[in-house]
Amino acid sequence: MEQALSDVKVLDLTHYIAGPYCTKLMADLGADVVKIEKPGGGDPSRRMGPFPNDKPHPEKSALFLHLNTNKKGITLNLNSLAGREIFRQLVNDVDILVESFKPGTMAGWGLDYETLEKMNPRLVMGSISNFGQYGPYRDFKASDGVLYAMGGDMYTDGMYQREPVKLAVNVSLYEAASSAAVGIMGAYFGAKHSGTGGQHVDISLMETLESSTDRRITNLIAYQYCGQQMIRISMGELSFPAGAYPCKDGYFGLLATGMRWSGVAKMIGDPELEKPPWSTLEAQFDPKWRDEFYERWWFPYLSSRTKLECWSEGQAAGLMCAPLNTVADLMHDQHLEERESFVQVDHPVAGRITYPGAPYIMSGTPWQVKRPAPLLGQHNGEVYGKLGYTREDLVLLRQQGVI
Repeated sequence: MEQALSDVKVLDLTHYIAGPYCTKLMADLGADVVKIEKPGGGDPSRRMGPFPNDKPHPEKSALFLHLNTNKKGITLNLNSLAGREIFRQLVNDVDILVESFKPGTMAGWGLDYETLEKMNPRLVMGSISNFGQYGPYRDFKASDGVLYAMGGDMYTDGMYQREPVKLAVNVSLYEAASSAAVGIMGAYFGAKHSGTGGQHVDISLMETLESSTDRRITNLIAYQYCGQQMIRISMGELSFPAGAYPCKDGYFGLLATGMRWSGVAKMIGDPELEKPPWSTLEAQFDPKWRDEFYERWWFPYLSSRTKLECWSEGQAAGLMCAPLNTVADLMHDQHLEERESFVQVDHPVAGRITYPGAPYIMSGTPWQVKRPAPLLGQHNGEVYGKLGYTREDLVLLRQQGVI
């Protein structure tokens, strides 16, 4: 069955996380993505892991394997004149080019959009960088933590009167990569349906975070309206119970405040909780009553039950609640198993590995993994052969450090 992007050709000149995840989203929907890596070492994510049994191997990095499914892989040295000439030949036959070098790098090689667009007028080129292709911060270096901090949301994350904290490692980069994929594909389909030429899409990782729907838009609008700065709040300022709590075998989370209090009483099974003072909103904000509730009912209830038992009883009481799943819990979750949310992929070096699937199901053009992440330079013969290079040519180019 054809996939949604089966007729799209993409040249992937990205590395680490944000760029490769952007192009992975296209490859997993059927796009013909050719990933270009530096001869010898390849994408630095090959060395980032995690690795099976903590033994580093460039072909066994779980991060690289996940970020590069369904791609073909070639090696090419763009610091060489011959390498840049081969790259120009590759650009002539693609719809999309995605690169994630420091701004100015492509221009320094004579491979900027203005030059490449003259060779391939339909080309859509996406440039992913920390702060965009121009502006005062253009040449600044950054990390996931730096970008999350500068994007504005870290200020509101964390505990009251404590230092701010960020989301889990690299979450910001994955979110930014998703936005980049939307922008690039939007430019591609806009050009395709209008009949006009391609365009250059400038993606600033900081700006994708600054305008994220993860509270930032709400916070920005609130500030524009009334100058209000969002602050970190204490869970003690919320009515109880709300948050994550320890139970018999892990943690259980719920939000059961205010009008949902009757559900709490039903879950615990004590009719006294349905009467004043417990049933009043005033009591549910009073630290004195909160401490008594926790000691007398809540913690004894939780300590005698597993997180799945708490969840089942909370659901029966009509509460918004959930177990705090570990990775192992997710891998054996009956709902995810029925929806086939994980797929097994065979890799020639790493072996059979279970991968996360797509968060959507397409009935007509399904998401699927047709090939594992490529070995370093695995498709040199296939890709360069289509350009007319013979096996002898490739041997010579390899000896010269071009591929």
